[in-house]
Amino acid sequence: MNTTMSPLTVTPLGFIPDLKNATLVPFNETACENWKEIHHLVFHVANICFAVGLVIPTTLNLHMIFLRGLLTTGCALFIIWATLYRCALDIMIWNSVFLVVNLLHFIYLVYKRRPIKIEKELSSLYKRTFEPLHVPPELFQRLTGQFCNIQTLKTGQAYAAEDKTSVDDRLSILLKGKMKVSYRGHFLHNIYPCAFIDSPEFRSTQMNRGEKFQVTIIADDNCKFLCWSRERLTYFLESEPFLYEIFKYLIGKDITNKLYSLNDPTLNDKASKKIDRQPSLCSQLSVMQMRNSMASTSDSEDGLQMFLRGTSSASSLRNNQQEFYNAYGVSRLQHDVFC
Repeated sequence: MNTTMSPLTVTPLGFIPDLKNATLVPFNETACENWKEIHHLVFHVANICFAVGLVIPTTLNLHMIFLRGLLTTGCALFIIWATLYRCALDIMIWNSVFLVVNLLHFIYLVYKRRPIKIEKELSSLYKRTFEPLHVPPELFQRLTGQFCNIQTLKTGQAYAAEDKTSVDDRLSILLKGKMKVSYRGHFLHNIYPCAFIDSPEFRSTQMNRGEKFQVTIIADDNCKFLCWSRERLTYFLESEPFLYEIFKYLIGKDITNKLYSLNDPTLNDKASKKIDRQPSLCSQLSVMQMRNSMASTSDSEDGLQMFLRGTSSASSLRNNQQEFYNAYGVSRLQHDVFC
């Protein structure tokens, strides 16, 4: 009698194999003999949305918005497909979660790209001074919205009195009107809209607190100006390196314009706008190059002397230069404010 030994099989405890219904799959045949029919068109459109969203180049300005929008659309189509054509609860639930996440992110990105509304009183200042230097509107809004206010002066009122007003409290930009600067009763120059009122004092006394104005600044018209708290502005600029470099450039340029007007008292607002439009080294450089150029400029007194020599005669140079030194303390100006 012939007997055959069957191979020993070990099964887990509690597991009873169903030998009657078991089917063997030959090694030379595939397990997927009968492919299921193609899914509904909605399924394929959803996957196309995912594919297009993932291949959007990152160099595109709005690529993240497009990506989140397409992912949101794809998830919505998957929910429709799973509910109406597949009846798969788990697919519907997971895609509902993905839909909420992508939709919230999409709304947030669109909100960040909303147009920033700048106050009417500040729009001229932004367009003339900050927009040409590529300062984003939202950054300008932060600069002008938290620690500054708009103040007014009537004709004849003083913004600063010589040897009386402290220079430590504020920094201001004229928005409307005209101001007159004098030193010991002698007229020096005018201040026009979009120009700093006290930029020389701000720069020259950065390392020396407790000093007084050496000039008198009086409103020649009804004036309106934007006034920052000096201490809070300094802290804010320390946290915004880009804006810090912009302020260094603007204050240095403003002091240079005041020097120019000191040698040409007839300079009016139209002429000052023309000077602002003239290309300078700093306006042609990137922020990094501007930072390097500022660090490599020559001593401020030499720069002032060269400027004054090129714009006035030798006789008027000595008088105007001495008046400016006495009035603003130029000898204390740091070398990194001029372009």
